Amino acid sequence: MFAQTLKQWDSDLFLLLNGLHSPFLDFIMYWTSEKTTWIPVYLILIYLIIRKYKNEAMLFIPLALVMILFSDQSSVLLKSLTHRLRPCHEPALEGLIHLVKNKCGGDFGFVSSHAANHFALSSLLILAFGNYRTTGGAILLLWAVLISYSRIYLGVHYPLDVLAGGLLGIFLGFLFYYLFFLSKRLFIRSRISQRK
Repeated sequence: MFAQTLKQWDSDLFLLLNGLHSPFLDFIMYWTSEKTTWIPVYLILIYLIIRKYKNEAMLFIPLALVMILFSDQSSVLLKSLTHRLRPCHEPALEGLIHLVKNKCGGDFGFVSSHAANHFALSSLLILAFGNYRTTGGAILLLWAVLISYSRIYLGVHYPLDVLAGGLLGIFLGFLFYYLFFLSKRLFIRSRISQRK
């Protein structure tokens, strides 16, 4: 009973958010959701990591890449386990969805890989830069929120897909930051022992 009510609320909220559209927002949200749009941002973030961590960036960057791979693949696994149709594939919503450029994606949508990946990266970077109380931290968080919202706007994810993806990403961001912290300590210890 509760699951059915939750699903209905999710569907109603999706239709409300997806229904707030315009040609200008179609353009903005389409490009917000495209992975290639953010390549310059990724390059700037890599530069900032190298500047902050110097030699330890050789630990951080591969670990961040493994985290994104893990986040992406775990969200894909959850899609294949839950089999929840994307709203744009849901027969009951046919004709009610604003779908931009007729791009829907695979059949299943729970959880959103975009949300999981960007919340994981944002969480990891906020912790790594130590700026969770600064403007930089707020910008990283808003970046993840914007990309996640674009998935609802484009008609390819329900709000719960995005929320669950975001929570998965935050968990992985914290987990991989802890792994980085442990790796950093081991790296420092090995350098100290080599000098002796």
